[in-house]
Amino acid sequence: MARTAGSHSDITGPRVRDAALRLFARDGYAAVSMRRIAGEVGVQAGALYNYTPDKQTLLFDLMRDHLIELLAAQPQDTGDAVAALERFVRFHIGFHHDRPDAVFIAYMELRNLEPENFAAIEALRRQYEDRLETILRRGAETGVFAVPDPKIATLAVIAMLTGVNTWFRAGGRLRLDEVQDIYWDMVRRSVGGAPDS
Repeated sequence: MARTAGSHSDITGPRVRDAALRLFARDGYAAVSMRRIAGEVGVQAGALYNYTPDKQTLLFDLMRDHLIELLAAQPQDTGDAVAALERFVRFHIGFHHDRPDAVFIAYMELRNLEPENFAAIEALRRQYEDRLETILRRGAETGVFAVPDPKIATLAVIAMLTGVNTWFRAGGRLRLDEVQDIYWDMVRRSVGGAPDS
C-alpha cells in the first residue's frame, strides 16, 4: 500500500529527489511523470507536491544543487597556473565520476528548463567556467600556457574532461587515478604547457 506523506518528510523528500534524479537520467525528463516518481518512492502522486511544487522545479533544484556542490567542493586556486590547472583537471574528473546521473542531467536536460531557470543554471555554470578561464588566462599572461583564446580553451577543456563520464567504468583497464594522470598530460599539452621535467 502506498504511504502518504507524514512525519517522515526528512526521509521522503530526499527519496523523491533521488528517484527523480535516477529516472530523469535513465529515461529523460520529458518521459518521466510525477506519477512515476511517486510510484518509485512509494507515495501517492498528490503527496509529491508536499516536497516540490512541480516537475520543472524538481529538475531545476537537482541541477542547481549539483552546481552549488561542485562550486563549493572545488579546490582553492592558489596562484600558480600550472598547479591550479592540474588540480582543476583531477578534481573535475573525480567529482563528476562520483555523480554520473547528476552530470548527465546537468548537461542533457538544459533544453527542458524554462527561461528563468535556464538563466540561473547558466549563471552557475559560468562561475565554474570562469574559474578555469582565470587559470588559463593567468598562465597565458605569465608565458606558461599558449592559449590564444582562453574562453574557447576553457570550453574545450571542460568538454574533454566531462567526456570521461561517457566511457570510464570502474574495474576496467585503467584506474581512475591513471585516467586523471593521462588527461592531465593531454590537457597540459593542449594548452602549450611544458612537459614535466
